[in-house]
Amino acid sequence: MIVKDRNIVVIGGARSGLAAARLLSSKGAKVLLSDSGSLPEAVKISLNDVGISWEENGHSDRARQAEFAVTSPGVPDKAPIIRHYLDSGRGVYSELEAASWFTQSPIAAITGSNGKTTVTSWLDHLWQTASMPHCTAGNIGTAFSDVVDKLAVSDWALVEVSSFQLDHIWRFRPRISCILNITPDHLDRYNNDFERYAASKMRIIENQKNDDIFICRKEDAVVNRFLSTLSSDAPKPRIWQFSDENRVDEGIYVKQNDIIFNIDNTEEFLMHVSEIGLQGRHNLHNGLATALAARAAEIRLEHIRESLMKFEGVEHRLETVRLVNGVRYVNDSKATNVNAVWYALDSMKVPVVLILGGRDKGNDYSEIIPLLREKVHTVVAIGEARATLREQITDVVPDFLEADSMKDAVKAAFRKAKRGETVLLSPACASFDMFENYEHRGREFKRAVNDLD
Repeated sequence: MIVKDRNIVVIGGARSGLAAARLLSSKGAKVLLSDSGSLPEAVKISLNDVGISWEENGHSDRARQAEFAVTSPGVPDKAPIIRHYLDSGRGVYSELEAASWFTQSPIAAITGSNGKTTVTSWLDHLWQTASMPHCTAGNIGTAFSDVVDKLAVSDWALVEVSSFQLDHIWRFRPRISCILNITPDHLDRYNNDFERYAASKMRIIENQKNDDIFICRKEDAVVNRFLSTLSSDAPKPRIWQFSDENRVDEGIYVKQNDIIFNIDNTEEFLMHVSEIGLQGRHNLHNGLATALAARAAEIRLEHIRESLMKFEGVEHRLETVRLVNGVRYVNDSKATNVNAVWYALDSMKVPVVLILGGRDKGNDYSEIIPLLREKVHTVVAIGEARATLREQITDVVPDFLEADSMKDAVKAAFRKAKRGETVLLSPACASFDMFENYEHRGREFKRAVNDLD
């Protein structure tokens, strides 16, 4: 895409919008950054320093007159400014899409309702282990637009991708794509329509060609259903699968306790399941997907094996904070949907006090009721979802408590937990009712835990 001297509006002035505006301006575009809310003073200064026009607290007529729009993932399609461009037939592109215009580097793109940050971080660790030049970006924290100019043609871009970023792609083409899983999440952004959400995730393969690779779990019925609708005549990537239940025709699988690659009808032993550093079945899935992506990038087996053994996980994902009076406190603030909480509870081997809640995204908590009955004796509900939680699970656990703050929630959990048990923050909800983001929520949990006597 040639952007020099073209009028472009960037909608949203948060991290990715600011990065897109800087990148497009550096390529010669005439950029206006427009935000419906107020912009932080530091953002205004950085924009002024590079000569980028900006506006705040609403979108002007000028913002509606650009040739096309580049949008931040936090801006919903129902926003009037987005509808204006879509209804007028002008392009709306995600920051991810815009960044991809300016690199020829191979891209490994990871998405999924759960695990995508863990797998992207694991890939980063594996590429470091193998001394492979790369940048890691996307939904994981660093905007893709901030790193594309730093990439040599041979460097890999390891990109965590959300459904919101995929909603407005056009030519975005990963060399390796991966969908870890698709379970209900963000349904409030998709008119409570799971099929629309799933279709958004599946767009990750939209522009892949026959020599590209798509990685998915063999038993994922949602992904398999979408794959079955692909035209046999259209270009499509090679499909590599991972499974801990069944043999795969091409990919990686578990046979008894052995992890085995099966690529081009050749089987290779990788390692024993018990040697993977991160425990739990969900991390076995994450590790298999990570190994398969590395194999697709032709990284040697010894490097794959070493990374799978040594990677220690990411902050805010089943992170042990502290042991207090024999009680383990675990920060799983990144669990922003019900399925993530299912994985967290499934990994627990002792009785649990669960801190749950936040801004509900159209959740159906019935999925975790069996695990709540089996493993949780107390739920401490926080945030806007308290009423929904009260209605759906009060009768499921012996004790249902409510708290107005994270500090109060941790104190309530402290009073209920017994030696040998676990206090788990795994909210199943967005954080924006009480916190800036899930990281802020996790830090507040850790602060409250560390303040316990």
